[in-house]
Amino acid sequence: MTELTERWRTAARDAGAVDDPATIRAGQDLVARWREPHRRYHTPRHLTAVLGVVDAYAGLATQPDLVRLAAWCHDAVHDPRAAGDTNERDSAALAGTLLTGLGLPAEAVTEVRRLVLLTAGHAVAADDPDGALLCDADLAVLATPPDEYAAYAAAIRQEYAHVPEPDFRAGRARVLDSLLALPALFRLPPLAARWEAPARANLTRELATLRRPPPSGRQAGVGSGGAGAWDGGARWRGAGGRSRG
Repeated sequence: MTELTERWRTAARDAGAVDDPATIRAGQDLVARWREPHRRYHTPRHLTAVLGVVDAYAGLATQPDLVRLAAWCHDAVHDPRAAGDTNERDSAALAGTLLTGLGLPAEAVTEVRRLVLLTAGHAVAADDPDGALLCDADLAVLATPPDEYAAYAAAIRQEYAHVPEPDFRAGRARVLDSLLALPALFRLPPLAARWEAPARANLTRELATLRRPPPSGRQAGVGSGGAGAWDGGARWRGAGGRSRG
């Protein structure tokens, strides 16, 4: 059993799942999904990063065990060609089936599904610390140092290589405009204090890059890697896609 699968087993057990071989198999299936060959950003590295934030700030949540399970499931289904919030809805459905099968109480399953669906728009109510923790963790990549942000953007572009460059740049620019128009990208005060300013700086820099003509003969983007599509945990929306801040 890999370290990542063991983390799943612990999280599932702590949340009330039966600790048996079925739980281990479920974790192995999730890890296999996160390792699908078409993924470039939505990989075990992103999962591990989200779990790290959730673990570090678990004290701010009311049900951190369920937030961890939602982190595991939030990008479990990732089809770059899916429309709208299909991936989030399918990931939530998968979470419901999987966790019910592992014996979690119905109310816990419902809450995990709710949390997964929040990542479709990252619109979190003021009285929802669990949703805020998951969404802040999902968007944490926006506040990374510029070189890391550029690598993230390049990986996202690779996941959506089927989208023509002009459409990609136009759609991404609209999404960045929408993100920058939000009153806050991060909801939990300790994370907002650390991450809001660097995230906005990264988004502003990427937006400026997207609005410059691309170099002739190759895809253009942030740094050396291509424009990113949407935000830290979301899918491409296309030229007419809506912002999911």
